[in-house]
Amino acid sequence: MWPYYPDLLETPVPRYTSYPTAADFGAIAPGALQQQIEKTTGDVSVYVHIPFCEKICFYCGCNTAASGRRQRVESYLAALHNQLETVANLLPRVASVRRVAFGGGSPNAILPDEFIDLIDAIDRNFLLTDTEWSIELDPRTMSSEWAEAIGEAGITRASLGVQTFASHCQRAIGREQSDGLICRTIDWVRGAGVTSLNFDLMYGLPGQTDEDLFDTLEYTRLLGADRIALFGYAHVPQVIPRQKVIDASALPSRDERFAMAQLGFEYLTSQGYQAVGFDHFALPFDPLAMAAREGRLHRNFQGFTDDPAPTMLGLGASAINVFPELIAQNEKNSGRYRMLSSQGLLCAQEGIVRSAKDQMLGGVIEDLLCRHSVKLTPCLLAQQKDRLEPFLARDLARLEGMTLTITDDGLPYARVVASLFDPYRTSTKRRFSSAI
Repeated sequence: MWPYYPDLLETPVPRYTSYPTAADFGAIAPGALQQQIEKTTGDVSVYVHIPFCEKICFYCGCNTAASGRRQRVESYLAALHNQLETVANLLPRVASVRRVAFGGGSPNAILPDEFIDLIDAIDRNFLLTDTEWSIELDPRTMSSEWAEAIGEAGITRASLGVQTFASHCQRAIGREQSDGLICRTIDWVRGAGVTSLNFDLMYGLPGQTDEDLFDTLEYTRLLGADRIALFGYAHVPQVIPRQKVIDASALPSRDERFAMAQLGFEYLTSQGYQAVGFDHFALPFDPLAMAAREGRLHRNFQGFTDDPAPTMLGLGASAINVFPELIAQNEKNSGRYRMLSSQGLLCAQEGIVRSAKDQMLGGVIEDLLCRHSVKLTPCLLAQQKDRLEPFLARDLARLEGMTLTITDDGLPYARVVASLFDPYRTSTKRRFSSAI
């Protein structure tokens, strides 16, 4: 049983899919992104953002819009092809693309032929070396034609937006999808060659009970998910206006959320899944679990990952480019993105230059979240010793010499402990999600 200390969970904290976080982005110098692309070497990952869904869920904080207007979709894809070619022309040929991920929105909101066109364009324009391909999928818009496209593209990793199997919770968050629809999707993607299948699930949903969560977890296991991402729903309507549709009075309390997170952890680890970080789980022989055991786990904008590449190129509106010295986000507004990209221009105007201190602190935070242990410098320990004391006193963390370790009991508090090493949190007022 996890010990529950609500006083340590009062302050919302980032999920730390980057450091510094997107909340800390500001204007970047013109040409900064181009300079970073032009000096990139070694392994590179590419993320392709498709900001469309056939139906928009109430809870979703992604940059996405309805896909019903075909002209808008087609003009966006044309701009995406232009940006792809612009970036590829700047990228040195010694840079090798090892991973390509399609996310959204829902990539399968576009037509299968349009998806294959993107695959072909990536193949033509980049140097691909033993590349692994992954995709996020919405079961509500899945089809046999899309399954054929996934097989043709060589996709081996897929993530399904399931969230919950409880029908009343589905209605409350605007994501209704039958069990049969999800099962059919699983059959299609497995038949198409997907060997690592992830389910995105959520706790803390409106009207959700422990029984609802347990049933969802059990059904997920029976359906053979190789990976599970179990997120706590973050209700921040002041940041995500579409969440105003959700009845906040029906949300579980903080105490109930903590119990749900614990239920998920205990159930999944008792059923053969290995805990990865603080909210991911994977079967022992899935590459994600193997990376966690071998100390190769990383964290990026896709969550916990076994991707070791230090550089990620973001293609599409709002996609984020990550380099050791710079994080740069593409134009968020789809119209402005289309205009700039169609002119062959890079469209990242916001981001942050990562100083040597930022890179060092980013490594500390990643070590704490991915390996639950980090060796601190004397200066850093001296600065944070007093703030660490509540966690040390309750055996949520231990300090042996200069090595700080989050204990098993301290796992729910990992993000809070990590945030102690984030000086930006003392100045940024943007609200984040609950740590649990």
